[in-house]
Amino acid sequence: MNDTVQHDAQDLPPNAPRRALRLHRELARVWANDRGVWGQVTAVSHTTLGLRFMATAFVFFAIGGILSMLIRAQLATRQGAFLDTDLYNQIFTMHGSIMMFLFAIPMLEGLGIWLLPKLLGTRDMAFPRLTALGYWCYLFGGLIMLTALLFGVAPRDGWFMYTPLSGATYSPGINADVWLLGVTFVEISAVAAAVEITVTILRQRAPGMKLTEMPLFAWYMLGTSAMMLVGFPPLIAGSVLLEVERAFGWPFFDPLRGGDPLLWQHLFWLFGHPEVYIIFLPAAGAMSTIIPVMCRTPILGYGAIVAAILGLVFLSFGLWVHHMFTVGIPHLALAFFSAASVLVAVPTAVQVFAWIGTIWKGRPELHLPMLHILGFFLTFVMGGLTGVMLAIVPFNWQAHDTAFVTAHLHYVLIGGFVFPMMAAVTYWMPLITGKARVKGVGEAASG
Repeated sequence: MNDTVQHDAQDLPPNAPRRALRLHRELARVWANDRGVWGQVTAVSHTTLGLRFMATAFVFFAIGGILSMLIRAQLATRQGAFLDTDLYNQIFTMHGSIMMFLFAIPMLEGLGIWLLPKLLGTRDMAFPRLTALGYWCYLFGGLIMLTALLFGVAPRDGWFMYTPLSGATYSPGINADVWLLGVTFVEISAVAAAVEITVTILRQRAPGMKLTEMPLFAWYMLGTSAMMLVGFPPLIAGSVLLEVERAFGWPFFDPLRGGDPLLWQHLFWLFGHPEVYIIFLPAAGAMSTIIPVMCRTPILGYGAIVAAILGLVFLSFGLWVHHMFTVGIPHLALAFFSAASVLVAVPTAVQVFAWIGTIWKGRPELHLPMLHILGFFLTFVMGGLTGVMLAIVPFNWQAHDTAFVTAHLHYVLIGGFVFPMMAAVTYWMPLITGKARVKGVGEAASG
């Protein structure tokens, strides 16, 4: 083997290494960001924009965390005297909106944009300028919402903005309009990222890399982008219709003039429940990448995991009505959506058991990313089991709009997204910064 390599090297022209180095430098110069502030504004590199998405998302995550502490302080204060009603409603709405729209979605987009070209063997995403457009739309939409909070005109009708509460009659002023404008920009950003990711995975893979040979993370991102392309347009349509109703008086959601307030719920949850799996799948992709490394063994059940991903993509659009079990829909529909809500636990469990099997088969090392993953198992399984409980109609009728649902949501989101994302950041941080982390600090904080 060594003799063959040496013979091939001797057959190369004497100036071939020099030409290759010159070509590499020229390409690096072409693809590098321009210098100065304007160069940062016009950057289209997937590495730069992916890191920007993630860094901005973490800033919003910190702001959302501060708002959550204000909520808990209000609830812990005698007779709720910490905040007045209007400000509390604004903080409550902004906490949910920030965590769902300004942290979770952009964070997974940023990880995919930064990591996918490196995994697929391509220099950049398929449409670099579309990636840049998506980032600036995201930043602009987020700043609109934060500015409104600073000036006391933030939305106050809940992050789900149910009608008729969010209509002009019960929510005068510009509070709801700010939410609709900001979220629409963020959703446009998400659709742009979904197009980018889909085309990059399907068309930009390295020569010879078949779909069945892709890293699992790419499969997870492909499923995520497919759900985003189908699930996000209904919310964009709903927000446009609600803004038109508020601005021009068109009766889309007003029952007194022929509208239907349930139309908003259908449009919102047609986005809102696939959204849970849109958030979960990239996090699961990160774990399917990290767990084999931490356990020093190949992932168990590659084909079964891919099938589970495809099953989740399909089933996630068949259970949005389980958020609406108490609105009076027909019993046949209740039965269908209840069955779908229970069935979706099967592909999720397939992935969990594949991860557990990989850990069992390998020799796990409890580095910091693995500690975060262990936190995922405990928290997410509790969230998943309580989700199956809420899928049962009689139980849902009793627990609807209670703290049980709030706990279920946070178990799923913190366990199914925050812990895996913390594992991903600590796992890839040396690659991002070029420096090893200080050992012991993260482990002490986790403890």
